[in-house]
Amino acid sequence: MLDLHTRIATLSRPTLLARAARFGVDDYRRSIHLRRILQSDTLPRHGHAIMQLLDIEAEIDALRTDQSANYRPARHVDVLIAILGEAQLMRATAPQLV
Repeated sequence: MLDLHTRIATLSRPTLLARAARFGVDDYRRSIHLRRILQSDTLPRHGHAIMQLLDIEAEIDALRTDQSANYRPARHVDVLIAILGEAQLMRATAPQLV
């Protein structure tokens, strides 16, 4: 099984979605955005949150590739922003090896 950073790095999405997510990640606020996306009052640890977000994103991407009428690009970008934001926070809080 791939580690989380590898799974994130190997996501291949259309350029417009990826670019929108990169622009939005600076405004990511875990307490607001993650709670809304996961529809939960308690926030999981970064790794667990990323796993949940990757599952949600896979479902959304399936809607996109199936050209479903239920696909919402804004929601897709929102989840991609959360994935990138959680990955940044996880890297920032990881113990530094000397």
